[in-house]
Amino acid sequence: MPVLPPPPSSEPSPGDRRPPAAPCRVVLCRDCCCGSAKVTGVDHERQAARLRESVPVRVSDCLDVCDHANVVVVQPSAAARAAGARPVWLGLVNDPDATEDVIAWVRAGGPGIAPCPEILALHTFPPPSSRASRASGNG
Repeated sequence: MPVLPPPPSSEPSPGDRRPPAAPCRVVLCRDCCCGSAKVTGVDHERQAARLRESVPVRVSDCLDVCDHANVVVVQPSAAARAAGARPVWLGLVNDPDATEDVIAWVRAGGPGIAPCPEILALHTFPPPSSRASRASGNG
């Protein structure tokens, strides 16, 4: 997938009544396993706070991929999505360095704008529907 240049400022120009374009954002799984004592050695509250203070975040109930806890999904900006970028699912985001890598990538533009850092590529996994399609022979 080609890497697009950074989108223009999301600030509307004077007189422009359109809402600003949706930025790249993070979906943070927090429910069943992610963000719980089931994943030991992680300061879950600090991880969530660090993400929230740095990038747009939406907290989700269980995404049903508990074997990858803690899960973070990086959603592309509206412009990148329109150009073909898709969300990137990251699993085992269980240390502060991985959290900082996610923040840096989102700030750089995320999927479709900035290449996924090699270290984060180690955390990627297919979204649940892709795994189900492959397992049933449809993918």
